[in-house]
Amino acid sequence: MLTGLALVRNGVDVGMGPPQPAVAASLDDVRANQDSVPLPGTVEPLPYAPASRIAIRAVGVDAPIVDVGLDANGWIEAPPAQDTNLAGWYQNGIAPGQQGTAVVVGHVDNAGGPAVFYGLGSMQKGQHVEVTRYDGRVAVFEVYGVEVFSKNNFPGARVYGDTGTPELRVITCGGGYSRGTGYDGNVVVFARMVATR
Repeated sequence: MLTGLALVRNGVDVGMGPPQPAVAASLDDVRANQDSVPLPGTVEPLPYAPASRIAIRAVGVDAPIVDVGLDANGWIEAPPAQDTNLAGWYQNGIAPGQQGTAVVVGHVDNAGGPAVFYGLGSMQKGQHVEVTRYDGRVAVFEVYGVEVFSKNNFPGARVYGDTGTPELRVITCGGGYSRGTGYDGNVVVFARMVATR
C-alpha cells in the first residue's frame, strides 16, 4: 500500500499560514470512544465510478477532480499546481463510495496564494464532504477525524487502510513550513460515507 504523500514542497507565506487541525477534531478521541461514533451500516457501497467533483461547504470548496497516479518516488501525485481550484483522485485505488478507502488530494497553496484545500485543517467532526462521480451519483461522507502527520513518519496503513466501510481521505500539506523544505506534514481528513444520492 502507499506509504506516504508529498504534495506541495514549496508554498507561499500567507499570513499565519493555513489552519491546522484542532485537538477536538483528532481521530485519537474517536478511536478511544468508538461507542460514540455511529457506523452507517445501512448505506450500501456504490459500484466503481471515477470521481468528477468535490464539494466541502464548511470550507468553501467546490472543485473539479482530475485523476492522479504515483510519481517516480512512489508518492501520490498532486494535481497541477497552477490551477488553485483543482483536486486529484488517486485513480489506481478505490472510487469514492466504493467499499474501501478512496483518496482525494490537493494543494494547500501555491506561489500565488491559497489553493483548493487551504481551509482543510479547520474542518470539524460531523461536517460533510460530497463527491460527485461520473455515473451521476453523489457520495456523501461525514468527517470523524482531522489530523496532521509528519511527512517523515506518515502512517500509511492507518490513513489508507480498509476499515470495512466506504471511506474517504482528503489530504493536503500542513504542519510547519519553511522556504527551504516546504511543509513538513500532511493534513488528513477522515470521513465515512453516510448517504448517497
